Amino acid sequence: MTIQTFEPMTKDFATFDCDAHVTEPPLIWERAGEFLTRDEMEALRATIWWDNDTQQLIVDGKAGVGIGSPRRGGIPGTMRVISNAGPGVKHDIQRALNVRNLDPKTALTQAQVSYLDFAGSYEPQPRLKDMDVQGIDQVMIIPTDIDTYPWLPNAIGAKAFCRAYNEWAYGYTKANPDRLFFAALLPMQNPAYAAEEVYRVAKLGCRVALIRPNDAMGNYPLQPKYEPDWNALEETGLIYGMHPFPAGGALKPPGYTEQHSGAELVRRTVASSGVPHSFLSNVQNFQAEAALWVTSVLMSGFFERHPRINAAVFEASSTWLSFLLDECDKAARLYKNERQLPPLQQLPSETFFQHCMTGFEGDEAPPPRFPEFYGDILIWSSDVYHHDGDDAWRAMQTMEKYNLPVCDQAKFLGANARRLYKIPTPQQFIRERVTQIERPDWWPTEAEIQTALAAEASLTRR
Repeated sequence: MTIQTFEPMTKDFATFDCDAHVTEPPLIWERAGEFLTRDEMEALRATIWWDNDTQQLIVDGKAGVGIGSPRRGGIPGTMRVISNAGPGVKHDIQRALNVRNLDPKTALTQAQVSYLDFAGSYEPQPRLKDMDVQGIDQVMIIPTDIDTYPWLPNAIGAKAFCRAYNEWAYGYTKANPDRLFFAALLPMQNPAYAAEEVYRVAKLGCRVALIRPNDAMGNYPLQPKYEPDWNALEETGLIYGMHPFPAGGALKPPGYTEQHSGAELVRRTVASSGVPHSFLSNVQNFQAEAALWVTSVLMSGFFERHPRINAAVFEASSTWLSFLLDECDKAARLYKNERQLPPLQQLPSETFFQHCMTGFEGDEAPPPRFPEFYGDILIWSSDVYHHDGDDAWRAMQTMEKYNLPVCDQAKFLGANARRLYKIPTPQQFIRERVTQIERPDWWPTEAEIQTALAAEASLTRR
């Protein structure tokens, strides 16, 4: 066995991971009949169904769609990017393993990819053990295939799936209700169904209603038809969890062109410009969707119409936010007399600070450098088990690099999220970092990792 070692670290506060992921398992569909009517089950089978025989997700008759659809256990010669960022699987290690996969002689075997497909992505007990190593005391779990659900035309099928997922996620959290929490999916295809699900999951103790920036069929939250849903959020106190995703649009109905997300337009630009770079397609699209949503709700007076709604902006980083809020304030002043909507009662930035918080990841440097701006609105996300995920210790290292006071670290890494979600601080929490993990003999050595980091290491040669 090989021993992977880590620098000793300690903390004197409890962390809260506001945005980490699960990979939807077949168990969701296997148990669906326990929660759904016969008609709902029929709609579920016709709308979105995991086929055990072929090990594929079938969505509106299309097989193999969705980024969560590859089989559990991984595929030899690949890195399953949605479930491989477990404890200690840092980005440099993933790079080394990806370089191995470029050569069939060194590509990962089935046993090796299975080792890297972390069970905590599907099951609660393994996750709790991983959290102990990652320094994560509490977590809000979020599904992986959220980019798929808005494009389910069958509203009853969407309702059925959201309920089936929410029941599975609720069961997942019951393994330790003080540490595990779930964000609920809503069938926005039918606002009445969505409102019904808000009230239902609120009774289960759910804290967050998860909604894409434009949901469903490209519709943005300003449309009057969604008013019952915003009323339901106000009455229950559930947080509006705004989570962007890559928005490939592959599942859009043929000929549908009514509305696009900012992410879709970024992806179209990537395709038409011939610039095949993941920075544009996997970073800019998240920020584009989030920035469009923030601008829409602030400049339209959404929170002034619904003053009891609070929101969290997930997985879009936060560095861009200070610039955007400043621009919104300038526009609100400059075009005040030309405004076609009811007058804003206060500056957009003031509204954001009253109603919203924004997620950031542990290697994001600018927010810890500006605590006077981010102090009360920043909430940390690990993004585990997705490939860019990392642990609380990495976040602390970034903050310490910029001399962020411990009191602010405690707010960013846990206190702000618990205040938003109205979740008490745990009586016991992780204080010391695990400094050693046993690894199989095939684990990358430091020399291999350093070699793999060179740009030419990723070039294949004949």
